[in-house]
Amino acid sequence: MIIINYLSVIAMPAIILIIIFYGFLEKNKIYDIFLDGAKDGIKIVYNIFPTLIGLFVAVGALRNSGILDFIINLISPIINYLNIPKEIMPLAILRPISGSAAMAIATDIMNNYGVDSKIGYIASVIMGSTETTLYTIAVYTSCVKIKNTRGILIAALIGDIVGMLVSVVVCNIL
Repeated sequence: MIIINYLSVIAMPAIILIIIFYGFLEKNKIYDIFLDGAKDGIKIVYNIFPTLIGLFVAVGALRNSGILDFIINLISPIINYLNIPKEIMPLAILRPISGSAAMAIATDIMNNYGVDSKIGYIASVIMGSTETTLYTIAVYTSCVKIKNTRGILIAALIGDIVGMLVSVVVCNIL
């Protein structure tokens, strides 16, 4: 265990040193290449920033408006029939939209119900088996200037729904 801790501590510095050493061997201008990469990174952030602001505002509005509770009450007959705990529905709804909101809800679930509870298990499996779909699609498609994301969105949301349903089924079995 001590060796693993030691390796994890030196991993990043070692990779950076290997890259620098390789750059010296190839006689590259390492610092200039680093600056070019940093400039490209800032351009990418500048291009996706409006999309991120829009997503953050939408998530804040969803969380604070009470619409989540309304949606959960609206679909409660279906989730009761499928034996899905009502407590994980905010996580299931917000996970495709925002990773940070989903993490906050998952943490709240763990604090309220415990990590070893059935609800805690389901929340953990959902967090590991689904993606922040809308965020990911928005960021990647805005970087490459794709406007029509309908097919991507439908396929990705179906994947998220399947991941959530399988999470509930597997945790109910185990």
